[in-house]
Amino acid sequence: MPNQKMKRVLIVEDEPAISSVCQRILNKEGFITDIVDNGEAAEKAVIERQYDLLLLDIRLPIESGAEFYVWLLQEYPQLSRRVIFMTGSVMGGDTINLLKRSGQPYLLKPFRPEELIEIVMKTLEEVKND
Repeated sequence: MPNQKMKRVLIVEDEPAISSVCQRILNKEGFITDIVDNGEAAEKAVIERQYDLLLLDIRLPIESGAEFYVWLLQEYPQLSRRVIFMTGSVMGGDTINLLKRSGQPYLLKPFRPEELIEIVMKTLEEVKND
């Protein structure tokens, strides 16, 4: 597996158990990770730092993942291509519509560590020439 040192991932997740598991898995693979628990904090993080990838939960307090993604499309369109959505369910119409409209990859919770690594590597490979 390629060395991922210096690749920075923002984990936007309000469930501490999930965000800490994602962080441990990605750090073990050599990624630098930051965690925020809502879309508003994610906006601030994106303004302050440069990220190679974002893991974005759709259902978040204060500002949802969907609202943050709309902001990202307007303010940082290149970074919006580097989003991997995470969701506990795609049953709701809004969630399905967001996933279809965005065309971005997504992980269904709960997911296995191998699934996280695979989708992260694949997404980074697809956007490496941006």
